[in-house]
This record gives sequence, structure tokens and C-alpha cells, in this order.
Amino acid sequence: MKLQFTEANGRFWQVFGDPEVPLGDGSERREARRFNMSLPMRVLPRQGHSPELRAQTRDVSYRGLYFLADASFEIGSAIEFVITLPRQVTRAEDVNIRCQGQIVRVEPDSNGRTGMAARIERYEFLHAAA
Repeated sequence: MKLQFTEANGRFWQVFGDPEVPLGDGSERREARRFNMSLPMRVLPRQGHSPELRAQTRDVSYRGLYFLADASFEIGSAIEFVITLPRQVTRAEDVNIRCQGQIVRVEPDSNGRTGMAARIERYEFLHAAA
């Protein structure tokens, strides 16, 4: 399985990964297939004086993602973040994708971190220096 992105200039990216296993009843209720991918991400501060938050994805799709972080957000809050697709995934150079979205689920993780699901509402590819 692969996840596909197209940049505004028409450049096409394919991201390879393992699809998530369907729910126990054999049905998949999500609108988009998710891929189990542990990718580095940076959650950007909402106010200029707040520090950036480092996090790690657990799974991603073109419509949303689930990630683990050492902080928590309120359900319904807006979020802006950058996901880095490394060379091993893109089969080219690292690709940074800036996303805007909304937190839709928050739950504690067994390792003391917080797991959060976010819906992606907009995304753009950033230049390599971003």
C-alpha cells in the first residue's frame, strides 16, 4: 500500500507503509486508509512565545493522523504541525509537510505520554530549509 501526495507544482510523492489492520468486526470505519508510520513531527506554537513541541506519529493518512506527545490539547482545538517524511520513506530527499487541523481525540498512553488524533484540514509542502 502507498500514500500519495501531489505538490502544487505537480510533483508527485508516494509514501510506502503498512496499512492499519481493520477493526475486529472486519470493517474499516475511517474515510481514508491509515498507515502505521512513526514519523518525526513538530507541533508549532499557537502564541509566538511558546516553544515548539516535538512529537511522533503512530499512524497517518491524507485526512488525519494519530500522534504521541508529552503535552495534551483540548478536543476541538486548532493545531498546526510539520511532519517530516525522511529519505527512507520518500526515496528522495526529506520532505516537510506543514498541516493545519483540529484535535478530535485525546487519550493517555501507557508510557505516560498523551495520544491524540487530529483531522488534517489543509497541508502544504515546505521548501527543504523549513
